[in-house]
Amino acid sequence: MTTPCIIRGLGHCVPETRLTNADLERMVDTNDEWITSRTGIKERRIAAKGETTVSLSHQAALRALADAGMQAEELTHILVATFTADSYIPSAACMLADRLGIKGRTAMDISAACSGFLFALETARAFVSLHPQAKILVTATDVVSSRVDYSDRSICVLFGDGAGAAIVTGEAPGDHPGRARLLDVLLATDGSAHDLLTVKGGGSGAPYKPGETVRRDFFVEMNGREVYKYAVRAMTGICQTMMAKHGVAKEQVDVFIPHQANLRIIDAVGARLDMPAERIFTNVQKYGNTSAASVIIALSEAVESGFIKDTNLVLLSTFGGGFTYGSCLLRF
Repeated sequence: MTTPCIIRGLGHCVPETRLTNADLERMVDTNDEWITSRTGIKERRIAAKGETTVSLSHQAALRALADAGMQAEELTHILVATFTADSYIPSAACMLADRLGIKGRTAMDISAACSGFLFALETARAFVSLHPQAKILVTATDVVSSRVDYSDRSICVLFGDGAGAAIVTGEAPGDHPGRARLLDVLLATDGSAHDLLTVKGGGSGAPYKPGETVRRDFFVEMNGREVYKYAVRAMTGICQTMMAKHGVAKEQVDVFIPHQANLRIIDAVGARLDMPAERIFTNVQKYGNTSAASVIIALSEAVESGFIKDTNLVLLSTFGGGFTYGSCLLRF
């Protein structure tokens, strides 16, 4: 018998600073019409000085804990999905545990780019299966602005910063039934396409030497056309696999939340799945692509706003560099 796994609480946090399309017009050769028509993005949030992956994760975690009716001391595991940790060593998860005032727990980072939340969620589900009493904090956070070249108009218009968090447990207490039951997660990767979306600089394959000028490969580099085509195929395919596995027809999916990369990808995947637009939750216009945080911020906002209602069946999908992609099925 499979151990039950629920999302007991949700929370998210985005920086206060807004970077609008009008702001970008003053920085690079672009304009609001060009950005909006190609991406659907109107603004994105950018971390201020002193705001980091750990600090944003901390705020999202506190909100998720409050939503779950729990204290940080109850946590047994801390997982942080990110590609922009505050440092290589220590991990963001270790630093987050310290900020939460707890020690002696399992804490680790997970690297799956924009698919990070679902990879961390599946890891949490595995821990719950092994340890049914586990209480796991999953955060997905990226300060993508730290890895964006703001002179590259094809990249800088796309990304923003943010954090989302979920508390994952086994059966919840009767007085707090939790947000959603985690029915299944499917994950996949294709490393053969790894050069289409990269941040190489500073890694062991592209190391720095003292005094060396920061190279272009320190920042996000992407073949946008090829990434678009692959993302649409991969997200559509893995969602179809999930639905077929569980005998779910498209009419039974109450809410679909895809990775908030850009509106063209969201619309293309929705069309291929034949999902009505009114069932697809989007917030890409407000935040841009927040990488690992994308889907969890959207999920948290969809619950908070009432877009997701009790008993709803919710389908999530992600896609990120690597390539990594996944799908998740939740029952609220």
